[in-house]
Amino acid sequence: MSWAQDSNNNEANLLKTITGIVSDASGPLPGVSVTVKGTKRGTATGFDGKYSIKAKEGEQLVFSFMGMREVTKTVGKSNIINTVMQDDAKHLGEVVVVGYGTQKRSKKITSSQTRVKGITISASPNKMVIRGNASELDKEEKTIPGIKDTVIKEDNHEDYGVLIENIFESPKQSPLSTFSIDVDNASYTNIRRMINNGQKVPKDAVRIEEMINFFKYYYPQPVGEHPFGINTNYSDCPWNPNNKLVRIGLQGKNIPMEHLPNSNFVFLIDVSGSMSAENKLPLLKQSMKLLVSALRPEDKVSIVVYAGAAGLVLPPTSGNKKDVIIQAFENLHAGGSTAGGEGINLAYKIAQENFIKNGNNRVILATDGDFNVGASSDNDMERLIEEKRKSGVFLTCLGYGMGNYKDSKLETLANKGNGNYAYIDNIQEANRFLNKEFKGTMFAIAKDVKIQIEFNPNLVQSYRLIGYENRKLRPEDFTNDAIDAGELGSGHTVTAVYEIVPVGVTSPFFKEPKDLKYTTNEKMATNFNNELATIKFRYKKPEEEQSIEMVRIIPNQSERVENSNKDFQFVSAVAWFGLYLRDSKLVEKKSIEDILQMAKNGLQNDPDGYRSEFIRLVENYQEF
Repeated sequence: MSWAQDSNNNEANLLKTITGIVSDASGPLPGVSVTVKGTKRGTATGFDGKYSIKAKEGEQLVFSFMGMREVTKTVGKSNIINTVMQDDAKHLGEVVVVGYGTQKRSKKITSSQTRVKGITISASPNKMVIRGNASELDKEEKTIPGIKDTVIKEDNHEDYGVLIENIFESPKQSPLSTFSIDVDNASYTNIRRMINNGQKVPKDAVRIEEMINFFKYYYPQPVGEHPFGINTNYSDCPWNPNNKLVRIGLQGKNIPMEHLPNSNFVFLIDVSGSMSAENKLPLLKQSMKLLVSALRPEDKVSIVVYAGAAGLVLPPTSGNKKDVIIQAFENLHAGGSTAGGEGINLAYKIAQENFIKNGNNRVILATDGDFNVGASSDNDMERLIEEKRKSGVFLTCLGYGMGNYKDSKLETLANKGNGNYAYIDNIQEANRFLNKEFKGTMFAIAKDVKIQIEFNPNLVQSYRLIGYENRKLRPEDFTNDAIDAGELGSGHTVTAVYEIVPVGVTSPFFKEPKDLKYTTNEKMATNFNNELATIKFRYKKPEEEQSIEMVRIIPNQSERVENSNKDFQFVSAVAWFGLYLRDSKLVEKKSIEDILQMAKNGLQNDPDGYRSEFIRLVENYQEF
């Protein structure tokens, strides 16, 4: 989708559609920025490297991608322009490989430099410097002749919160399972970045619910007074064949843009020294152009920046002044330390001063999360954002970069601040989150959405929630309107999966206690044996503080997984891969081939190619 359209009708009549494929030596390149030089027309290549853009003869197309040399091509008579991009060594990172040990040969190793697969390697007797992506090298190319026990050292200070996997619980002893919804999908895009870079994925970087909720599922549009509809499925569990899975899906109402409230957006941009890398502030600027393109004249935009201190660089500006807003982003430069707390305070101050009653008031924080001046710890941030949440201003966190990326801090801010959180690993992801899903990302139709489920102990021996480890609530929190929970955007889908051990099934992962003195193991009344579970939902309208409750029954009607719908099969595959990445101890079958087959079985309704991309990620990880 274009960033902007020229308004001159005469020029528009001369425009024609240019299409093509952008690739490098290894194949098609997704996420390449394609712009018409000197205009605001632009797009990004899809997962297959294809693009489409309007241009006139004589205009120049500029192709840019992090780590690649920029390519400029002039539009001629042909409507097809294919482009092959090459590595740009000056934009590639550096990995230091140090070898420890003794030489077996007397021949002295001298310093040398060579070029392998687009990567520059400088070797000396005890050090090898690789400029480029070390994952491009084969294992034998990562060693230095004559030196054993080669160790790769990468400058990596990424932080992830510790997650303890949910265990199986008995519905007799723990009758209620309560949690907040989670519409974030930062974990999936961060995992995608790591796999594409040839890295092993840290298990605490894997939040399975965010992997599941990255993908769109085709639930029916809701009807009636509530802002979302509820859908359930009950089928087989592929990784523990004797168990079952329950899928719960929420579908938010799709509100037309003309019916959405006016917006008061305050962009809070990190311009500290840690943001200077190509995949940080430069990518951030391109991302913001995508979001600005969706603004309406009645929307207002302010820009606050922070480094060693915070400041206002763009006062509230109408959404129809896109040139002014984009230029303000273009003028930003990185340098200095990171006073994140000070920036948050100023951004919320500006948002409150320009607050739109019954409108969409939101701070959009873009950073690598590396706060190091003033209030900066996760606990500091949690206390600060919980106080700001009371203002009625929502929060969107956009994470950028790698190496010093602070996932735990951004997740804390989003969780505690009526917010959502995305990790932007390339311009294609920016286009998905900030442009294609603009309404769901930036417009809440329900807030503090909570789910509480009660399983029937006559049918369910034990249950566990897959993912949502840091979104679990106490049973009493469900009816406490002071307890914060997740928001749901226009058109958004949210999916949760429970694994259950049916009554009569022997499980290696759960043993029901016997001979309890005060808790009966006798069956309860059998008049509910057609009900697997009762599920309750509570939510608030965005401008209200009193919750509304909904109740649904999940019938005891299971179907074989091969007969379940394609969405259910794909959800199962994504959850299964997440359990695999986390090295779950509660999984019997751990075959990547089985995960791949399940994902391929669910490969349907994939207009943007994200499910196909997932399959390629699993295939790539299989080779690690």
